Amino acid sequence: MELIEAELFTDPGNDAVVRLPPRHFPGVLIQGDSLSIIRGDVAEIVEACAQGDVQDAHEAATLLLANFDELLARYESALEAHGIKTSSHLVSLR
Repeated sequence: MELIEAELFTDPGNDAVVRLPPRHFPGVLIQGDSLSIIRGDVAEIVEACAQGDVQDAHEAATLLLANFDELLARYESALEAHGIKTSSHLVSLR
C-alpha cells in the first residue's frame, strides 16, 4: 500500500470526485457496495435480455442510464466549480 495525497473536488461521501497525481482529470471514487449494486443492475439487464424480456431490460437499462447521467452531472459540476474545462474531455463519455 502506498500513501499519497489526492485532491478532493466534492464531499467525501459516495461518488466522490478526486484527482490522483499525476493525472490531469479527476476520477470518480465508487465505493465497493455501490460497485456491487451497479454490477447487479447490469446483471439484471443481461438476464432480462437472455430471457427475451425486452421491456424489463429496457426499464432496467433506462434506470441505470439515469443513474450514470446523475453521476456524470455531478462530475461535470465539480470540475466546472474548480475551473476545469469539461467539454473536450467528456465528448467520449456521451
